[in-house]
Amino acid sequence: MKQHLIVLDLDGTLLTDNQKILEKTKNTLFKAMDAGHQVMIATGRPFRASQLYYNELKLTTPIVNFNGALVHHPKNKSWQTVHTPVDLRVVYDVVDSVDKYQYENLIAEVMDDVFIHQENSPMMDMFKMGDPRVTIGNLKGSLNEDPTSLLIHAEEEKVQLIRDHLEDVHAELIEHRRWGAPFHIIEIVKKGLSKAVGISLIAKEMNIPRERIIAFGDEDNDLEMIDYAGIGVAMSNGIAQLKNIANEITASSNNEDGIANFLIDRLKL
Repeated sequence: MKQHLIVLDLDGTLLTDNQKILEKTKNTLFKAMDAGHQVMIATGRPFRASQLYYNELKLTTPIVNFNGALVHHPKNKSWQTVHTPVDLRVVYDVVDSVDKYQYENLIAEVMDDVFIHQENSPMMDMFKMGDPRVTIGNLKGSLNEDPTSLLIHAEEEKVQLIRDHLEDVHAELIEHRRWGAPFHIIEIVKKGLSKAVGISLIAKEMNIPRERIIAFGDEDNDLEMIDYAGIGVAMSNGIAQLKNIANEITASSNNEDGIANFLIDRLKL
C-alpha cells in the first residue's frame, strides 16, 4: 500500500476524555509506522502541552501547534520553523472590544511564555503544563510582543456572543475557533491560519499527495483540516458541523479506539 500521512488531533480525538492514549490505538499507530506510513500531530495546544504524546508515540515528524500558528520539527533543528503570531495592536484592540462581555479570563501565549490576565486557579494547572514562564497581570501592561495566540475564557452561554462580535469587528485580521469542554475557550490566531495550512506544508515536503492524507478530528478547529485531507475523518463524538463535511465518521469514539478501528480497516493493519 502506498505511503499515507496520518494526522491526529489530540483532545477528543487521539486522547480519551482522561487525556490518555489507549493501548490499542497506540499499537495500531506503531503498526502503521512500521508499514511505512507517516504519523503526525496537529493540535491547538502549544508544543509543551503536546510533547508528552509526541514522545509517547515515538514520533519523528514535524508537528502543527497553536492551530497552525507554529509549524516545527522537534527532532530536526535544521527544519525551518514557521511561526506566525498575531499583531500586538490587534490583540490590544480585541482585549478592549470584548471587555463588555464579562469574560472569565484572557491568556496570551508567545511560543512557550504564558501571559494570564488575572489569576484563576482552575485554569492555572492547564497552562502551566510543561513548566512555561508565566506572567500574571493586565495583558495591556504585561504583553509587549506579538503573541502566537490569544485565548478568551468565557461562560458557555457567552461564547457565541463573543464569537459573533469578533466576526463583526475583527474578521479581516483574525481567525477564531472554539475549544470543547471542560473549559469554554475561544482561541484567536492570525487571519488565514489553520491546521490545514501547516499540514499542507509538511505533506509537500514529505511528497505525500493530498489524496493520501488521513486526518482525524472532532471540533471546529479541525474543520479546515478535515476538508483539506483526501480522507477527512470525523470522530463519532465530534460536532455535527464537522461530521457534515467529513468523508467518513469513525464507528467508535475517542474513548473506544475510534482511530485504531478505522486505520485497521482502511490500511489493512
